[in-house]
Amino acid sequence: MSLAFLFPGQGSQTVGMGADLAESFASAREVFQEVDDALGQNLSRLMREGPEGDLTLTENAQPALMAVSLAVMRTLAREFGLAVEKAAFVAGHSLGEYSALAAAGAISLADTARLLRLRGQAMQRAVPVGEGAMASLIGPKTDVALAEQAAAAGAEVGVCVVANDNNQGNVVISGAKAAVDKAIEAAKALGARAIPLNVSAPFHCPLMQPAADEMARALAQATIIAPRTPLVANVTARPVLDAEEIRRLLVEQVTGRVRWRESMLWLVEEGGVTRFAEAGAGKVLSGMAKRIVPDAEATPLNTPADLEAFAKSL
Repeated sequence: MSLAFLFPGQGSQTVGMGADLAESFASAREVFQEVDDALGQNLSRLMREGPEGDLTLTENAQPALMAVSLAVMRTLAREFGLAVEKAAFVAGHSLGEYSALAAAGAISLADTARLLRLRGQAMQRAVPVGEGAMASLIGPKTDVALAEQAAAAGAEVGVCVVANDNNQGNVVISGAKAAVDKAIEAAKALGARAIPLNVSAPFHCPLMQPAADEMARALAQATIIAPRTPLVANVTARPVLDAEEIRRLLVEQVTGRVRWRESMLWLVEEGGVTRFAEAGAGKVLSGMAKRIVPDAEATPLNTPADLEAFAKSL
């Protein structure tokens, strides 16, 4: 059995996430305290108690989701003797890429929290609220080719690109609001359903260039070392171990496409992965895995019972 750890992205956050881990394990409480200290904010209380509106703010959701993922990973290592090296690869969806790198020891927990706080703020600053939009194109006919055709129609009036290639039947477009609105109409004419997403900014499109520039400056100052387990990167869907290449790819990721479907296919077909464990909040990536590579096993690790059962199964 070859294992890969997956780390969720924005949208998986819920009030109360990680609370049962903190109740059960000192190692999880340690992670939440270290993130609070790094940010100078009681983020763990916001995660535990809400309000949901504040937790959903990009600058809070990104470090909060990372904290839950790292609480899972530290608990697996400390309580169950399962270090990240047990996996052949790590991969994370968008902000989850930072969680994956922190879990693999490439970036310290405190630096990861601060980088994600800045990333959330920079993405929010890049485009005024209401000027950008994202939409999920779904349905059996929806694939990258259809989404690119719809995005091209939108691009006639403004920036519009494919942002997330999640899986067959779920592709996200992003850009200027008028352009995304036009792309939605084009997608419907092509036979897809289109759902506008409730997001505060148009992520993973060229409008995020100011945020990419901010992250380039911050990442240039950050200490990054080779991860202990190879990362399969969002923008290439290929493994990377070189610290300087990781730095470059994290900047590209702000404006670039999240090639999740391709990443999962590479992990199974080239990387030999047969089992995925989703470390953190929710089970979005486990669901995607079952749609992309149905023969592989996918297990969400959310609760103390999940962690115990997973450890016993190895």
